[in-house]
Amino acid sequence: MTDPDERSGTSTYSTTLGDRLSEASRLWVGALATVLLFLFSIQLLGTATEAAEPVIERILRRIVVDDSSALGLSWLTTYALTNGSVVAALSLSLLRSGLASVSETFLMIIGSRLGGAAIVVLVGAVDYLHRRRDRTLSEGTSLGLLTFLVTFTIYIPVTVLGLVVLGPFRSELLAVTSGFDLSLRSVQYIEPVTDAVTRALGPGPSLVVAFALLFGSLWLFDRVLQRVKTETFRRYVFQHFERRWMAFGIGLLLTGVTTSVAFSLGIIVPLYNRQFVRRAEIVPYILGANIGTLFDTLLVAFVLETTVGVAIVVLIIGLATLLTSVALVRYGSYVAVIDRVQDRLLEDRRSFIGFGILLLTLPLVFLLLPHL
Repeated sequence: MTDPDERSGTSTYSTTLGDRLSEASRLWVGALATVLLFLFSIQLLGTATEAAEPVIERILRRIVVDDSSALGLSWLTTYALTNGSVVAALSLSLLRSGLASVSETFLMIIGSRLGGAAIVVLVGAVDYLHRRRDRTLSEGTSLGLLTFLVTFTIYIPVTVLGLVVLGPFRSELLAVTSGFDLSLRSVQYIEPVTDAVTRALGPGPSLVVAFALLFGSLWLFDRVLQRVKTETFRRYVFQHFERRWMAFGIGLLLTGVTTSVAFSLGIIVPLYNRQFVRRAEIVPYILGANIGTLFDTLLVAFVLETTVGVAIVVLIIGLATLLTSVALVRYGSYVAVIDRVQDRLLEDRRSFIGFGILLLTLPLVFLLLPHL
């Protein structure tokens, strides 16, 4: 006769296994739906942008009068949307339609990275509101400030070097990808649908729908990722942060696979704010995440079938990887500088406020100065 306890254990095991399989299937279905929605929204964005080219050109030329204003516009837009991926996708769509030059597109993608830490500040602010008695606002948003500092130390030099490369070596850079075959079979099936939607709704409403679907796909993926047990990541993944190259690789892969800085850095915020992860351990992870977040931008360039766009994104990824490698090799000196600046911002209220004002006014200066 079967022991009742044994039957109970078997039943519990079967139920647990069934729950795990059900949860895994829901995750895969959600991920697949997100990818399809993302591909459709990008293709619709490209189709609608081309259809609305005369209107967009008139508006864009009033705002973007040179490269610096393109940088300021994308930087501020990333703040407003708290999503650099959407801004980068729009930049590539404008390039494909001939509404943005190579250098303008390069700087608009850079702007999407310079403003990308806004979402980390937002997550930190929400965490502060939950536990406001335990810390100040500056401490609650400290990971966001750290992300800004790390991002600036990499992407400001990337901007300078990139503009140098795009000067005398532009033709050589574009020639590298000129022979690429970017045709995707999935897009060939989607394109007739996006053409039909654009004709039926018109260019303007189609752009609105494309943005809504793009936001929706990214939001849906974040919702799918919320079903992942983040405690598992924290227990088995983040314990490797003591090795800086390992932490860098985890940040790179986790952000590249999830295409979500909100997820890869967001799940770190509570740990960092409660000092479970030290600053010296988290910086390599942020460095990796700052490169991994460009993978979805590269995918957008392929979906839009723009070889020039691919070349621009590859240039940014290559330069960012080079400078990040230098920072990791000279990590002691690099993190010492980051520590001094971060400590000053957290300990001096005036420095904290001044840095916040600088983050808001600098993109405004880039945007408005050419118009004065």
